[in-house]
Amino acid sequence: MTQPPGSPPTAAATAPEPGFRHELYAYEGEDQFLQGVLSFIDDARAGREVVLVAVTSAKERLLRDRLEAGGAAGGVSFLDVTALGRNPGRLIPAWQEWITKRAADGHAVRGISESSWDGRTASEAEELRYHEWLLNLAFARSPAWWLLCPYDSTLLDSAVLEAAGRCHPQALSAGVHGPNPGFVEEPYAFAELGAPCDPAQELAFRTGELAAVRAKVTACATEHGMDPTRLQELLIAATEVASNSTKYGGGRGTLRSWVEDGTLVCEFHDSGHIQDPLIGRVRPTIDQNGGRGMWLVHQLCDLVQIRSTAQGGTTVRLHTALD
Repeated sequence: MTQPPGSPPTAAATAPEPGFRHELYAYEGEDQFLQGVLSFIDDARAGREVVLVAVTSAKERLLRDRLEAGGAAGGVSFLDVTALGRNPGRLIPAWQEWITKRAADGHAVRGISESSWDGRTASEAEELRYHEWLLNLAFARSPAWWLLCPYDSTLLDSAVLEAAGRCHPQALSAGVHGPNPGFVEEPYAFAELGAPCDPAQELAFRTGELAAVRAKVTACATEHGMDPTRLQELLIAATEVASNSTKYGGGRGTLRSWVEDGTLVCEFHDSGHIQDPLIGRVRPTIDQNGGRGMWLVHQLCDLVQIRSTAQGGTTVRLHTALD
């Protein structure tokens, strides 16, 4: 398918740099989390900046209690990350919407984002790592803002922390905001997609055969007891991806489906090439010509994986939970 046309006591106050500041905060346990994050919020409030916090429900309750007890809750909003589901592809549009609105209102802004890694499948964890890398690209030309990304080094695997370090140009360490020596400015290196689980079903399709694609998806989903509402959402997403294959991927494609980690996976492959790494991860504008379909796909599926090269073509995997 080718695309359509550390350990801080108290964080030292630092003025935001022009553009997007993407900062890693590796901390150890709850006390350090509160020290670094509350200091970051205090600095923002001192500079009359507004703050959006996107963390787990447990961390949200912890921060709300501390902020309200200290009379410092003003200017701090919380994003309901559970409403976005576990698909990292929905996070950038949510941040863009909030940043754009606050910038239009004349506010300087900061954000705090800590995603939950607990219980994620290998596919979900890979897409979350990719999301962190994409943030630098998505906000390269945005209004100036500062995003602090806390990572609990006592709970997370060393590979997760290393990958995070490669994606964050700045870091908060020992109370100091500054350049991150672990940051690497290079194209994202994807892990290989896992092999389909047996038994995988396959269907080759061409232009004019979208009905066959929908029938195949319906049969697989029904066989595994998918909720009818979720099936309808999956059919819309599958039709969009298959249609892109026939339009931009040489007039044909291949659908494979299987069950993995409690989800139905529908994989589409064609000979096209997607050059935009942010496809589907940026909310389309009213006057935009094309590009809405893949954004909708991200909203409808629990996870979307896209891999595309000029030599190997494009593979899109749609994950939909069965429970």
